[in-house]
Amino acid sequence: MARRTSTHGVTVTAVMTPRRHGLDRWMLWALWLIIAAHVASLVLRAPADYVSSPFILLGVLAAAAPLIVCWVAVARTRSNRLQARLAATAVTVFVIGNGFFAAADLPAGDWVPVLAALAQLCYLAFYPLMLAALFTLVRHQLRSLSLAIALDCVVGGLGAAAVVSAVLGPVLAVGAQGPPSISTFVGIASPVLDLVIVAAVVAIAASPILMAGQSWILLVGGLLSFAAGDILFALGKLNGTYVVGHWLDAGWSIGLALVATWLRTAATPDTDDEGTGDGGTGDGGTAESGTDAADRPGASASGSGVLAVPVVATIAGLAVLLVSSRHGESQVTVGLAAATLVASSARTVIAFRELGRMGDLAMLARSDDLTGLPNRRALYAEVPARLALGGRNALLLLDLDRFKEVNDSLGHDVGDVLLVQVGLRIGAQLGADDLLVRLGGDEFAIFLRDSGREEAEVVAMKVQSALAAPHTLEGISLQSSASIGIALSPEHGESLGILMRKADMAMYRAKVRRGGHRVYHPVDDSHGDTRLRTLEELRAALVANQLVLHYQPKVELSGGEVRGVEALVRWNHPKRGLLYPSEFLELVEDAGLMQTLTERVLELALDQAAVWHRRGETLTIAVNLAASSLLDSGLPERVGAMLTARDLPATALMFEITEAFLLDDRGRASDILGRLRARGIRIAVDDFGVGYSSLAYLREFPIDELKLDRSFVAPLNGDKRAAAVVSSSIHLAHSLGLRMVAEGVEDAEAYAQLARFGCDQAQGYHVSPPVSAAVLDEWLAARLTADAGTVQA
Repeated sequence: MARRTSTHGVTVTAVMTPRRHGLDRWMLWALWLIIAAHVASLVLRAPADYVSSPFILLGVLAAAAPLIVCWVAVARTRSNRLQARLAATAVTVFVIGNGFFAAADLPAGDWVPVLAALAQLCYLAFYPLMLAALFTLVRHQLRSLSLAIALDCVVGGLGAAAVVSAVLGPVLAVGAQGPPSISTFVGIASPVLDLVIVAAVVAIAASPILMAGQSWILLVGGLLSFAAGDILFALGKLNGTYVVGHWLDAGWSIGLALVATWLRTAATPDTDDEGTGDGGTGDGGTAESGTDAADRPGASASGSGVLAVPVVATIAGLAVLLVSSRHGESQVTVGLAAATLVASSARTVIAFRELGRMGDLAMLARSDDLTGLPNRRALYAEVPARLALGGRNALLLLDLDRFKEVNDSLGHDVGDVLLVQVGLRIGAQLGADDLLVRLGGDEFAIFLRDSGREEAEVVAMKVQSALAAPHTLEGISLQSSASIGIALSPEHGESLGILMRKADMAMYRAKVRRGGHRVYHPVDDSHGDTRLRTLEELRAALVANQLVLHYQPKVELSGGEVRGVEALVRWNHPKRGLLYPSEFLELVEDAGLMQTLTERVLELALDQAAVWHRRGETLTIAVNLAASSLLDSGLPERVGAMLTARDLPATALMFEITEAFLLDDRGRASDILGRLRARGIRIAVDDFGVGYSSLAYLREFPIDELKLDRSFVAPLNGDKRAAAVVSSSIHLAHSLGLRMVAEGVEDAEAYAQLARFGCDQAQGYHVSPPVSAAVLDEWLAARLTADAGTVQA
């Protein structure tokens, strides 16, 4: 059967059978048993008589075994064979060099210098071949590097090169003093190429984008072990302590074995990863770009982990310069260390610019364009923390009366001026610790700290009195009034959501009765009986399969491809028809049914994914994960079992979470997301920018994608501030190696502007509304037909 595995930036397809898979395991076991025996013989036996001892046969086997494993891997690999062949050829020329080296020790007369020179040239050829293999590993992903991440790679590579150059300085000095010959050339080139190999590996490790595939660590270990063997060999030769059969020879054997294991693992996916089923590429195989975060182990690293390599490299560069000032180092070493610090300084400048941009973005995102007051995002950012302090608090919701008449009769420009004046008058009645925000339209909210019923009503009356004074607009004197609803904490609730809902009910009653202001009373909630009846119907719906999923496609803005959809739940109510989430999700949460609903949605989504994958349509389905899922510690294991039962790869599923999920319990969120991410399931943050602390978690949690909230996208056309927020958000996401998806794209102008900003995907009614799977199939087929017609034309 065809199996696919994503390794080091590409998708490798191999045809596997259970019998062949077992042989592969035995082959690797045999390889490492030979290596272990060879290493033991080098460590436990004196090297003086090694060449004439039977243990030399273990050295031959230790060289031949990786060679065999490498070429078997090449024969099994169906795609990206260039990379495999380059690595296998590098191992081959090194083993051939060993053969020439051994032949040179035999009584070969005049051929001894020739054989020795051929051995050295073969050893030297290993490096460019492995560097070429490294390049093919990451070549598809280089175009996705941002300047910041590229500089991280440069800093890491230069720092590593400076350290290796300092260690190998004496070797290079001795080599440079020798007479012109192949031996002298190899004596200089080998350390230099070791330096390049180490720098390349560290540079790749410094990027969370370029690291790909679980087998990557095997290649890193192999190359570093090989380079360590070279460095120790060079130092041993310099000190006169190296002889054939020295324990240092183990570094090369282990390095070759790790490279061979990497190749074999890349061509042979483990059974845990063999879940693509018929959705694979089949015998033909394809090589795909590996930029998806699902293939990046580095993506699950925290911010400190991502910065570890460039920070350590910078410290290493400083250390090399300090040592050089006392003991003297070569100009090359000093130059590399200085270049490390220059690149690090450039990275620091970019970091400060990003921090400034992030600060500007935060300010723009939490302020109202018209009045300059804090907006709804600021309310949700600040009030929960104030409520957590306890004590008495009050929330007032204010809605202007007859404001629509002002807009209709005098125009929106005059209405905007009135809103600015209203904001100023309300603010003048509040204390320094009170919070006034404009929610949108003609609605304002006031949060009063350390205030009970009496204090809240006093403020409400002062605001109403201030608004009653005439406003002069366009030469016309106008009077305004407002209806105010008041909710108290802790009497009416201890969360912002509950207080908002109850203050809104009270405001509605005040507006209906034209009573000015009203404090919430339970009688205001006239929907109690309806909620109880709906709850019972909802419990029955979860059992009676009344829930259905609609799917909204996400389109790649760069090429128009559809690679994923978002699953949106609907309730097919037997009497009320199709109900949207806004009509029942809050009830689900309040009744503690979210875990049951989530599991049912997952079942429906993965069943549909299995249908698509059997047809060869490898669409990723995004499912929303509620913050209450933090209580479900067994979720990652159940999701893994559900994927396995349907023979689906982890890339078939993505979870969309809100910022509340991340911040309700950081420790638990990190644990659950980390376990999901370890299984290869990608994570997206929904409604980015709406919730509390929109920026702090971007490097703390394993996030692959941000979904820009529709409130940013809707005013995009003709609103420079909105465009600045969107552009900055996209730049921020890309600088962190994340993808950006814009929600709520409703027209062609917004679609085109997002494409110009470099946004990755668009989702909204301009592309397609959420539709059933059957309708989506027709939509996709029509889209393919249209694209085919365009190509033929």
